[in-house]
Amino acid sequence: MKRVVITGLGPVTNIGVGAEAFLQGQHDAKSGIRRIESFDASDLSVQIAGEIDLDIHQWLEKKEARRLDRYVQFALIGSDLALADAGLSADDVAGERSGTAVGTGIGGLGSWYQETEKMFSKGAMRVSPFFIPMVIPNMASGHVAMRHGLTGPSTSVVTACASGSGAIGDAFRIIQRGEADVMVTGGAEAPINPPGIAGFAVMKALSTRNDDPETASRPFSLSRDGFVAGEGAGMVVLEELEHARARGARIYAEIVGYATSADAHHITAPAPGGAGAARSIRWALDDAGIDAGDVSYVNAHGTSTPANDLNETLAIKSIFGERGEAPPVSSTKSMTGHTLGAAGGIEAIATIQAVHHGVLPPTRNLTEPDPELDLDYVPNEAREQSVNVAVSENFAFGGQNAALVFKRLA
Repeated sequence: MKRVVITGLGPVTNIGVGAEAFLQGQHDAKSGIRRIESFDASDLSVQIAGEIDLDIHQWLEKKEARRLDRYVQFALIGSDLALADAGLSADDVAGERSGTAVGTGIGGLGSWYQETEKMFSKGAMRVSPFFIPMVIPNMASGHVAMRHGLTGPSTSVVTACASGSGAIGDAFRIIQRGEADVMVTGGAEAPINPPGIAGFAVMKALSTRNDDPETASRPFSLSRDGFVAGEGAGMVVLEELEHARARGARIYAEIVGYATSADAHHITAPAPGGAGAARSIRWALDDAGIDAGDVSYVNAHGTSTPANDLNETLAIKSIFGERGEAPPVSSTKSMTGHTLGAAGGIEAIATIQAVHHGVLPPTRNLTEPDPELDLDYVPNEAREQSVNVAVSENFAFGGQNAALVFKRLA
């Protein structure tokens, strides 16, 4: 099997766009949660989200942007950032030895809403001819490939909130098997629109702390009351080790393990005790050939919902042991909110940066510890700590779980 390393990072987040800005946002424990500004949410029970303040037209031509859903726009910006960070030009990557894998949970929901509203108000023939290509979930991968001339392996992953992790895992496997030298991969999502917020709100999945947005996402806290929706993308460049070395690339970390599992339990609730989540973590460590005791840090799914945070803690304990035995655990969703299908990509980047820079991102807003949740969650402040091996884990509606293992290159 080929060895696979990470050479480029492309985060598009509400706490920073680009690797340096995103890293600084984590170190500052910055919150990207505000009152919703992109539409009138006054008639909704939830009026807060993690929107990104970004001039799309700095990156995409106006005509091009109009034909793309926001989630695809984010994926393209993230791919540009990741390739630039890797020091790879279009000429370097164009061709059949380079490919793409991008995950999304709900695809073009915003475009679906806009075009169906147009159909009912103005008639069916006023629907955009780009409607279908704007909403289907494979278009992030498709447009990333077209933008950069990636004619090698191409795939998309749609496993709700585990989509970004699954895409990175699939890209890892493709390079491991020798089918590509470079993969541009990650996740993208744009769920902050009327049906997205309303749909999660009526499920009682979202925090209703409308009067104090910055403290609303509070993973592992006693007073957590639901997640906060976020948007963005997390794109990375994976590269075969010798290919990266031959061009003198900067290597952030090595990806050494990946696994998925199913709870086979419930459409939204995690399996009791986090059994399915634990399987994905254990299998990923087995895939990496790494003992649980050698893991230095876990980037948690950490949604700020009562059920996830409890069951994830139990899953982590079942693999790593009680406090004092288990490594530090933190949730970057405390800062970015829950970016659904983009979460695996964004949080993989945070995990890779922890390995590379030796600083653990904090769990913001952890001011009221839950006595049932007693691990070291790196509360409120980033922490300098050497990280040799780290796990990034993401779990999803439908009981789909994924875990990635990253390691400092030896």
